Amino acid sequence: MITLLQYRVLLPLVTLIALTGTIFILQPRTMSYFGLSLLFSFILPIALATVAQMFVIAVNEIDLSIGAYVSFATVTVVTYLDTDPAIAVGLLLGAIALHTAVGALIQLFQMPSIVITLGMSFFWGGCALMVRPLPGGHAPDWLTAIVKVKTPFVPFPILACVVLALLLHLLLMRSAVGTIFRGTGGNERAIRNAGLSVTGIKSAMFFLSGLFGVLSGVVLAGLIVSADADIASNYTLLSIAAVILGGGLFVGGIVSPTGAVIGAATLTLAASFLSFINVPADWQTGAQGAILIIALALRGITERYEH
Repeated sequence: MITLLQYRVLLPLVTLIALTGTIFILQPRTMSYFGLSLLFSFILPIALATVAQMFVIAVNEIDLSIGAYVSFATVTVVTYLDTDPAIAVGLLLGAIALHTAVGALIQLFQMPSIVITLGMSFFWGGCALMVRPLPGGHAPDWLTAIVKVKTPFVPFPILACVVLALLLHLLLMRSAVGTIFRGTGGNERAIRNAGLSVTGIKSAMFFLSGLFGVLSGVVLAGLIVSADADIASNYTLLSIAAVILGGGLFVGGIVSPTGAVIGAATLTLAASFLSFINVPADWQTGAQGAILIIALALRGITERYEH
C-alpha cells in the first residue's frame, strides 16, 4: 500500500521524468553526460537552499530570508575566501550563529517567523551590499574544481543531490533525532511532556538551516564567475515551492527530504524546459509558477481520491 507521503513524493518524480523526457525529445543532444551536466548544473545550490527551508518548515515555521542569506554567503565567498579566508570563515560562521539565534528568539518570544524572517531578508540583503556593492569577485580555484568535478557515468550535481537526499532521509525519517525534530512540528506539547526543550530543538533546526544555506552559497560561488548582492534572491520562493511540491506541508512537521530534493530538481529543470520551447525570459517565472500550480493541483486531486 502506497502511503499519502509516498504519493506526494511520487508526483514531483513523475513530473521530473516527464520534463526530462520532453527535453530529450526536443533536444536529443541533451541525452548525454554533457547535456545532463548543462541541464542540472545549478541544481545543487538550489537543492541545498531547499533543504535549508525544509528544516524550518519541519518545525512549523517559514524562512523568507533564505534567498538573501544565500546571496550574502555567495558574495562573502567570492570577495574574501580567496584573499582573506579568515574573514570569510568568520563571516559565514557568524551568519550561521545569527540564523540560529533568530530561531531561538522566534520560539522564546512566540514571534511570527514570517515577519521576523522577512525583516532578516532586508538585513542579509544589506550585509550582502556592504560586502559586494558592485558585481564582481572570484571564487578560489580549488572550490571551482570541487563543484565542477567530473564524476564517472553520472554528472556530479546529480550524484551529489542523490547522496544529499539519502543522507537527509536517514537523518530525518529513520533516526530517533529526526523523529524528535519532526515531532516538534507535529505536536509541541508532546515534546514538552517528554522533558525536551522546544526552543532548543527549533534552534537546532535553524542551525541546520543556516548551515545548509551557507553551503548553498559556497557551491553557488564555485559555479559562477562573479556575484552580486542579489544573486540568489529567487531562492526564497523556489525553496518554499520545492519543499511543498516535494510533499511537505506548512503545518504538522510533515516534510520529505527526498521529495524536497526532487522538487528542487523539477523546478530547476522547468527553467531549461521553458527555454527549449522558446518561452520569453519575461514569461518564464510565470510559467514556472503555472507548472507548480498544475503539479500541486494534481497532488490535491490524488489526495482527495486517496481519502
